[in-house]
Amino acid sequence: MNEADYIFDSRDEQFKEPFGALEAGRPARFRVLARRAAGIAAARMAVKYDRHPEPARYDMKAEETPEETDDYICYSVTVPFYDRGLYWYSFEFETKSGLVRVGRGDFGRARPYREGENLAAWQLTVYKRDYQVPEWLEGGVIYHIFVDRFCKSGERVELPGKINRDDWGGTPEWKPVNGEILNNDFFGGNLDGIREKLPYLEGLGVTCLYLSPIFEAYSNHKYDTADYSKIDPMFGDEEKFKLLCGEANDRGIRIILDGVFSHTGADSVYFDKFGHYGGHGAYSDPDSKYRKWYYFRDDGTYESWWGINTLPRINKKEPSYVDFICGEDGIARKWLRAGASGWRLDVADELPNSFLEKFAEAVKTEKPDCYLVGEVWEDASNKISYSERKNYFEGNKLDAVMNYPLRQGLISFIRNGDAGRLTDAVDTLLENYPPEVMNCMMNNIGTHDSVRILTALGGRDLGPYPSREEEAAERMSPDERERAVRMLMIASAIQMTLPGVPCIYYGDEAGMEGYSDPFNRGCFPWGHENRELQSWYRRLIAFRRRNPVYRKGLYRQVASFGGLFAFERFDRDEAGRPVGSVITAANCGGVEEVLVVGENRRDVLTGREFRENITIFPGEVLILETME
Repeated sequence: MNEADYIFDSRDEQFKEPFGALEAGRPARFRVLARRAAGIAAARMAVKYDRHPEPARYDMKAEETPEETDDYICYSVTVPFYDRGLYWYSFEFETKSGLVRVGRGDFGRARPYREGENLAAWQLTVYKRDYQVPEWLEGGVIYHIFVDRFCKSGERVELPGKINRDDWGGTPEWKPVNGEILNNDFFGGNLDGIREKLPYLEGLGVTCLYLSPIFEAYSNHKYDTADYSKIDPMFGDEEKFKLLCGEANDRGIRIILDGVFSHTGADSVYFDKFGHYGGHGAYSDPDSKYRKWYYFRDDGTYESWWGINTLPRINKKEPSYVDFICGEDGIARKWLRAGASGWRLDVADELPNSFLEKFAEAVKTEKPDCYLVGEVWEDASNKISYSERKNYFEGNKLDAVMNYPLRQGLISFIRNGDAGRLTDAVDTLLENYPPEVMNCMMNNIGTHDSVRILTALGGRDLGPYPSREEEAAERMSPDERERAVRMLMIASAIQMTLPGVPCIYYGDEAGMEGYSDPFNRGCFPWGHENRELQSWYRRLIAFRRRNPVYRKGLYRQVASFGGLFAFERFDRDEAGRPVGSVITAANCGGVEEVLVVGENRRDVLTGREFRENITIFPGEVLILETME
């Protein structure tokens, strides 16, 4: 028994039709080729619904096959899928040598499993949309701003316990004070600063701003919320927020907010551990209306987020908290009414399904085209957290998630020439995510939680556990920076043309570098940007925005071998013929590769014209449109 005895590829419509996730109520057709010599007496498909303990089995019928497959018999079955959720399927063959189970191997292909082996099944995502995804986002570009470090404008606010820095561009404070990282140094970035730079963002081609938390909090990062109902005074106030949203909208730019609902700050109106808010918080007042929001132990201690005492953990199933966030006049709706167009949910995997459904219902009722995106670091389609299958994409929770698997695949490809890993990362998401989700995925390659993409691509590897001293001191040499910029150009070209919506972390387009938090949260280098990189981003974004294929266009892998990764985006006309084809091709290997396209193409980045066969040199990226 070997893999060639059974042929099935879940990513090929010859074997599974339609490709990828399935809308509830639709059938799917499956075809498996099995070698005649196996002496097959019966064939079945086993399908296990994620919410049922036992699989259902469907008999498969033998089909006539063309002459070139005379060594094989094709077995097929059509199965309807009515309920949304996850299904896991495999195949069983009764042969002259006994029962053979066929499950998932590498890259979605078939693998026979021996008796006693744990079988890996294929995943099928079935969804039914209750809420429509926001079409205004499709084909656009998101820009992620860490507010304190983007731009400052107007008078500074002085508050007790906060350090106002006057050295814009200096290294963020990282040394502990009495063993604690305070995150209390502020460079002065604020909402007025963002508003001042709207012309820059519009000129870059941005269509959506994702702001790190802006609500009142002690820290500079604001993930320790003190009051969900107020803008932090270091950043501005509600009127300044409304003004920003209005002026941004006039320029075709929407704004989404960062919602931190898994925990609050200990120094908050709700918990008030230090008595700064009148002493009526949950910590010191057992009769506080917020007491049930938190998890207190018998000895008076409390549960905190990841063991960080300044971040007490919230009970997201407590009705009073759910109503405070998701109710008719709750926080979720309040800031949409003030001008926001969406929410990014921090650590979405820590929010129970019941909360996510209530939150989605609230925001989609308030603004049907609200964008609701979650922070999830893995393949979100099959995520299990706190013993609960999340099922984000059934159609009644999130519109999309942050695409960290893409970042990981891109870095591996560009640094190591590993086209296979990037191909598998993209294909896995396309197979497991509904197309509506893919079209509005937040394709981030840099965030406030990750090493700057320029550093990740071209910086020195400091090992798995570098010291803060090492990270603070390390800078790329001029040669390393030049090489890293070339690598980022390749990464951004791929990012801008894959399915989904690219998200730029502020300053990546200007050449900012930095290792992990807080060194990835430096000040935007106004007046010292890498102009070549900025110009590159403007050209990429302009091409993306004027080409409709990047809104809902289909995707096809063109090449993935050696160091070559190439894919095509295209639409279909009313007769089903492909139109508007654009190919992105990048070579991150050590030798030149030849891409066969079969037609004349023009590289939109350089204007060079190619005839059918295209030689792509190491370190080169091309975006190829068809020539008339």
